[in-house]
Amino acid sequence: MQDLDRLLRPQSIAVIGGGMWCRSVIEQCQKFGFSGNLWPVHPKAEEIGGLRAYRSVNELPDAPDAAFIGVNRHATVDVVKSLANVGSGGAVCFASGFLEAQAEDEGGAKLQQELLTAAGDMPIIGPNCYGFINYLDGAALWPDQHGGRRVERGVAIITQSSNMAINISMQNRALPIAYIATAGNQAQQGLADIGRALLCDDRVSALGLHIEGLGNIAAFEALSKAAKEMGKGIVAIKVGQSEQAQAATISHTASLAGSDAGARAVLNRLGIARLKSVPEFLETLKLLHFCGPLKGNKIASLSCSGGEASLIADTALSYNVRFPALNETQRVGLREALGPMVALANPLDYHTYIWGNGRAIGAMMSAMMTGDQDITLSIVDFPRDDRCSPAAWECVLEGAEIAVKEGSGPLAFVTTLPENISEPVADRLMAMNVLPMHGFNETLAAIEAAHFIALSQEDTWPPIVIGKSSRNPVMIDEADAKSELSAFGLDVPHRAIASSLEDILKEGTRIGFPLVLKGRGIAHKTESGAVRLDISNSEELERAVREMDVKEFLVEEMIEEAVCELLIGITRDAAHGFVLTLAAGGVLTELLSDQVSLVLPVQVKDVNKALGQLKLSKLLAGYRGKPAAERSQIVKAVMALQEYVLAHINEVEEVEINPLIVTPARSIAVDALIRKGEADV
Repeated sequence: MQDLDRLLRPQSIAVIGGGMWCRSVIEQCQKFGFSGNLWPVHPKAEEIGGLRAYRSVNELPDAPDAAFIGVNRHATVDVVKSLANVGSGGAVCFASGFLEAQAEDEGGAKLQQELLTAAGDMPIIGPNCYGFINYLDGAALWPDQHGGRRVERGVAIITQSSNMAINISMQNRALPIAYIATAGNQAQQGLADIGRALLCDDRVSALGLHIEGLGNIAAFEALSKAAKEMGKGIVAIKVGQSEQAQAATISHTASLAGSDAGARAVLNRLGIARLKSVPEFLETLKLLHFCGPLKGNKIASLSCSGGEASLIADTALSYNVRFPALNETQRVGLREALGPMVALANPLDYHTYIWGNGRAIGAMMSAMMTGDQDITLSIVDFPRDDRCSPAAWECVLEGAEIAVKEGSGPLAFVTTLPENISEPVADRLMAMNVLPMHGFNETLAAIEAAHFIALSQEDTWPPIVIGKSSRNPVMIDEADAKSELSAFGLDVPHRAIASSLEDILKEGTRIGFPLVLKGRGIAHKTESGAVRLDISNSEELERAVREMDVKEFLVEEMIEEAVCELLIGITRDAAHGFVLTLAAGGVLTELLSDQVSLVLPVQVKDVNKALGQLKLSKLLAGYRGKPAAERSQIVKAVMALQEYVLAHINEVEEVEINPLIVTPARSIAVDALIRKGEADV
């Protein structure tokens, strides 16, 4: 990992170019009160932004710690080389037209390689990016306006989209942002590399990532490890779930998006919480900044409305959070504060009997905070200050100030609508050590994510397996696939291959009825009528043979007493390694969309946890008096597939068992698919 300290925390900045963008960089640094040296570089201008301009990089008083390069793409390569030669700390490459433009310009990829060669050991960010803003030190290598302000401590946010970074900088949720950075094409420094460098700043409390493509998985593993060692959380928005998003990603940043299932599995593996929306993303970062990862998912809620209490209870059903019952200490304290007319519960509707009495509200909040919850939520929507008076709400602010001094654990003010808390009020709450949270869904998503991160920090994982794609992959016949997999411990039906009617009848008798008869050499057997199930005698077997227009047959035992059917599949994902999928099998695979994805290698505990996340888990446990499945046999089947793939890591592209028939005693692969080719050595 290259040292990015000089680049990200510079004492001197060179701005190379004289256009609108470069003038804006100088303006932003001046506006921010950057205390270091600012050196404009332009071959003709005498001054830029009121500062003396230098003719070239070689004329600068010293090697700059950081440089913003705002010239065209071809000139950018020359400037990078000059900066590297004088010993600069690093550069932001603003220009586009590199690898991201390869669909329109074949020379883009070649030019990006020239850029890397020119940089050598000097760190560069981009190209095709806006750069970064250091809100801690007032360094803004940023060619546009932004909505941030100086802070002493805060979160770091990195995006692959410069416009997304601008949008996020405009937030008014009292989220303290220490850094905003853009990665662009990630030609040299990827998201994970920049993220790791930012997390190493003690003033950074958490990291947020906007991801289009993960890229270097090993770098993300190193980032995850570093974050866990520091006790800091990482959250992400990962785009590319839709076909449209994947298409946009490929054309936009030259990233390999890969499958969304693969991305989700990798992020889960690394303990990076994935959020669905920008508001959830920002609220989670705020929670992590304020509290850090949450060891538990228990919450207590109080509000002056039964409607709000009911609403948060109902909303919470969609999230992994719990409302613990009130303990005796809470009950005694709440009763003293609220009197006899309030029904005590969690969530609590405390009515408005004490509204206007800041001391009583503080006592109530303090009492609620004595429970074993991980965070206490006070639901408060403030009136809009352009049409209404907020004076009557001073009592809850007074109460909160008392509560954080007398109570224990974090206290958050939560609004039903995100807009019902202004930035000045949110700032005031933060100064009081009260966490302002915007919206029920966003708050609960944040709590769930912060708890997931805490749990993940306790896990240790072996490195994710990648391997090399094979050449000329082909589909292996079902019978051969079963033979290969059974050698690794997979349970398959007793079976035989036969061509003549005499041999088929002989093998059928040997295996024992009931039987399954399949025609070989047909891809979609069921649709082609090349499968017969539950053949109970020789006469039925002979009739089935005569009705199938095939030359060779697979005769198998019929598996009965099924608890359920599962799909187990492992697919090579070019972006994320080998992705293991556990899902409802048979005809239910597409119907239920019941699946969990992991990345190899997996451990027995991981498989057991994944099985528990399936909707079919109730069937596996024995539903309504039905027999339970022998879960250890399912795990054995999964581990057998993994062993096979790892043994053929540079050959296998895909392995699938569908269905795996699960019985009270066995887990049998009644159909198997393998696609593999020649190892590319």
